[in-house]
Amino acid sequence: MSSLSRELVFLILQFLDEEKFKESVHKLEQESGFFFNIKYFEEKALAGEWDEVEKYLSGFTKVDDNRYSMKIFFEIRKQKYLEALDRNDRAKAVEILAKDLKVFATFNEELYKEITQLLTLENFRENEQLSKYGDTKSARSIMYTELKKLIEANPLFREKLAFPSFKASRLRTLINQSLNWQHQLCKNPRPNPDIKTLFLDHSCSPSNGARALTPVNLPVAAVARPSNFVPLGVHGGPFQSNPAPAPNANALAGWMANPNPSSSVPSGVVAASPFPMQPSQVNELKHPRAPSNSLGLMDYQSADHEQLMKRLRSAQTSNEVTYPAHSHPPASLDDLPRNVVSTIRQGSVVISMDFHPSHHTLLAVGCSSGEVTLWEVGSREKVVTEPFKIWNMAACSVIFQGSIVKEPSISVTRVAWSPDGNLLGVSFTKHLIHVYAYQGSDLRQHLEIDAHVGCVNDLAFAHPNKQMCVVTCGDDKLIKVWDLSGKKLFTFEGHEAPVYSICPHQKENIQFIFSTALDGKIKAWLYDNVGSRVDYDAPGQWCTTMLYSADGSRLFSCGTSKEGDSFLVEWNESEGALKRTYLGFRKKSAGVVQFDTTRNRFLAVGEDNQIKFWNMDNTNLLTVVEAEGGLPNLPRLRFNKDGNLLAVTTADNGFKILANTDGLRTLRAFEARSFEASKASIDMKVSTSAMASSISPAIGKIEHMDAGSPARPTPIPNGIEAMSRTMEKPRNLDSVDKSKPLELTEIVDPTQCRQVTMPDSKDSVSKVARLLYTNSGVGVLALGSNGVQRLWKWIRNEQNPTGKATASVTPQHWQPNSGLLMANDVPENPEGSVPCIALSKNDSYVMSACGGKVSLFNMMTFKVMTTFMPPPPASTFLAFHPQDNNIIAIGMEDSSIHIYNVRVDEVKTKLKGHQKHITGLAFSTALNILVSSGADAQLFFWTADSWEKKKSSAIQLPPGKAPVGDTRVQFHNDQIQLLVSHETQLAIYDASKMECIHKWVPQEALSSPITSASYSCNSQLVYASFADGNIAVFDAESLRLRCRIAPSAYMPQPTPNSAPIFPQVITAHPQEPNQLAVGLSDGSVKVIEPSELSRRWGVGVAAGSDKAGTENGRPSSSSAANNSSSDQIQR
Repeated sequence: MSSLSRELVFLILQFLDEEKFKESVHKLEQESGFFFNIKYFEEKALAGEWDEVEKYLSGFTKVDDNRYSMKIFFEIRKQKYLEALDRNDRAKAVEILAKDLKVFATFNEELYKEITQLLTLENFRENEQLSKYGDTKSARSIMYTELKKLIEANPLFREKLAFPSFKASRLRTLINQSLNWQHQLCKNPRPNPDIKTLFLDHSCSPSNGARALTPVNLPVAAVARPSNFVPLGVHGGPFQSNPAPAPNANALAGWMANPNPSSSVPSGVVAASPFPMQPSQVNELKHPRAPSNSLGLMDYQSADHEQLMKRLRSAQTSNEVTYPAHSHPPASLDDLPRNVVSTIRQGSVVISMDFHPSHHTLLAVGCSSGEVTLWEVGSREKVVTEPFKIWNMAACSVIFQGSIVKEPSISVTRVAWSPDGNLLGVSFTKHLIHVYAYQGSDLRQHLEIDAHVGCVNDLAFAHPNKQMCVVTCGDDKLIKVWDLSGKKLFTFEGHEAPVYSICPHQKENIQFIFSTALDGKIKAWLYDNVGSRVDYDAPGQWCTTMLYSADGSRLFSCGTSKEGDSFLVEWNESEGALKRTYLGFRKKSAGVVQFDTTRNRFLAVGEDNQIKFWNMDNTNLLTVVEAEGGLPNLPRLRFNKDGNLLAVTTADNGFKILANTDGLRTLRAFEARSFEASKASIDMKVSTSAMASSISPAIGKIEHMDAGSPARPTPIPNGIEAMSRTMEKPRNLDSVDKSKPLELTEIVDPTQCRQVTMPDSKDSVSKVARLLYTNSGVGVLALGSNGVQRLWKWIRNEQNPTGKATASVTPQHWQPNSGLLMANDVPENPEGSVPCIALSKNDSYVMSACGGKVSLFNMMTFKVMTTFMPPPPASTFLAFHPQDNNIIAIGMEDSSIHIYNVRVDEVKTKLKGHQKHITGLAFSTALNILVSSGADAQLFFWTADSWEKKKSSAIQLPPGKAPVGDTRVQFHNDQIQLLVSHETQLAIYDASKMECIHKWVPQEALSSPITSASYSCNSQLVYASFADGNIAVFDAESLRLRCRIAPSAYMPQPTPNSAPIFPQVITAHPQEPNQLAVGLSDGSVKVIEPSELSRRWGVGVAAGSDKAGTENGRPSSSSAANNSSSDQIQR
């Protein structure tokens, strides 16, 4: 339907509304699908007229259109179901369950089963998730609030929630204008003509003489106007204006359908012929199908509820439904960081800057000298400096080697943090990119790539197919995508000039890259080999950079033409057209302007020795800041993530930090923490010095191990903790004496850390065998050696506003009202039984066994949902398949591994190769493998689709040590590195090569057997517990010891005749990297965190620059004790 036909429908809708044809209005709204009347929808939803609600919705979306639509229909049908249960109409409830809710079982079978179970309850409020469900009226109100958010976020409703703005009775006006025109064409026009029909063109009958023309107006009786009519903008009828809906997720499809909006100045849109594409590709982009997402039960406590049942995350995507930001109050100049708080000299020209995504005062700076520096702008100190150096010249191309010899100078072109802040990417003017791993305050060499011929103009991180990648572009007219091992995944060809910038993004489940070239062309690419999807001319047709707003809903570009004209524009993604052009640039610029966005509200550009700010919704300049002078002609600038700090380059090879009120508060708080940390450090060092001759470890506050201790890591270059939360004040790396090892932090007193013991956890007859945090981070689940599982939850309150697990607040020992225990099937003689446990991704179900059948428990009711796999053989380890919760890998007592399908209750295959029972299983989605470990000290690598054995490897045991004891495996977040723990060692494997790259063995102060080990949630630390009660914190990259937590710090002093207590198992919080939990041999469970003062365990440790593997932090040596030449581990 053409745009004019569409507008005619709106005119008819207005006319029908004015004439009070209400049913016709809503019927036309539904049938045309042009305007979704949210007021009418609210009225019907609150009245519980469910059939009309779904009928009206059907004109705009279907249940399987996208995840937003699915969630909308689910909430409506769930409410209808609950109301039937509430009025005890079981027959109706069963009908709704079978007819309306069954469709959702395909996407979330677990949830459908739980909803079905509500039929078995006398009152569905017995279900914890529904315990706050009030009366029908309030429940409908809460449901409608949820629906309104989903509708506003649903791209299918884009531009359908606001009725167009035009004058009242517009259709009558147009008819009158038409009649006037017809009257003017009459050969013999008469005054005050009598209009009796609209079906035929008007014509005055002949008369004796011509008369003067008089305007024609429709008789009132012809189409009477209601006497109580008021303009649409005033009355409270259905056509009230609404806030702008969420942006279209199918943005790229619109760009393809309208491929060239501008060839010069963006004053208008010039349409061109559609860009050729395969029809299937266009259809895929216009109608994406997102994997199923969250369908959950709502908390009926308040309208601003949150989902208590965790969303089912499809393995294909981790996206959750997101809502558009609330409308902002009018922009205030006070929101802008305009006040200069510090001026910092870098020493060479600053080319690129980027604030860390979570440490909002940590700034990465790249310079014309090739140097990369991390600055802590809160303390105005350098944290790390990395001068340019070629890491491996032999791996570089001959062309690069020749160019660098001929002209050794090289400059940074771009520095960029990865979204999680764990990696820092740097691109250079010659061929190379460097990727550093960032941990604590340390930059470590991770990856060097000879990426392009000539200059690498831009670099960015992207996440196609849930795999972190680096995207680069260069003078060779190419765009390339690399994985984190340096493998090239894609090369995009099509630009006819050097590629100037890239902008990776994701909408719905479509991931794409915008690129701009020096000929002014904008192209878009999907992660395939089909080629560019669009071809546009950027305003100015030269150097252009593209950026999305923080919430990803709005797209902007900024650039300069060869003539020096600068442009800042916003794009209409749905149409691939220019939406607005911002005003305020001077006539000519001798260079390319740079820009940034913040807070989904502001744009900033450096030009004319100033910083210019715009409100995104207003094309006129908002304000100009000179930053106390000293800026270059075209300053570069960068906001931090909160938008309260702004870094801008200066003309004297430095940069300034500007702040608003919130930014000043952030910096002052940092300075206060730095001062307190420094003061505490001095006090504690004095304390330890005074008692140096004392042997008792429990008296001092903090002790440091002697430099010669074998438990200390080997000296290597290192920076100090960036956030000043440890006992050491941040220092410039250059000031660190690299010949001396860093001091090891020892925690020996309870005052040096925070800890909490789970109430009712101590059980002398049942030690803690397995321990897990819930995936939401609000609870701890322990499986005892007696097969009973216990759950502790933290409650959201004033002391704990997040409701997350914390050592500062005591949790509740949680049980359902029924008093049920989660007790496993246990054999008559449980001695020798191996407890095992696995938790579903949404925390709804837990699967466990203890020598008997595997039981599946409902985490809300503690009821056994089903049992399977009866012994013999007994199950010894359980792991959900990461891409299909219905597939479970089950390690068995007889050394086999069963791949079991829960849905069909069938063992699909059995994997054999181990000699003793299975003690560990871990999946890697990146490598598509399953790694198994056994009590035989063997590791097996299996493909995760065909289940074929790829390789087996025995862990290196000390001479004379029999292969006994549990061997556990856990993948790093990168899904490549693998942590292997055994009582004799910790080891890091490169699973892609199936080789050990680092190893640590117990010795000296930590000489007892290792009982358990785990990565921290960000995989930067490794926690390990020991049989003598010690807990160690290692740097995950190199297994260098950072911190030792002595038993005296978290356990009471043992009595003379008591059995020794030690940690059986250790686990890490899923969101807090410095929080751990331990399950002890006396049945108790403790959560431990660093003190409020330090906040972190130990200090950062840097990796050595050599390529050799390490053991205990030292380079491997053939002469090292307990190691032969075969133990030389190559990285």
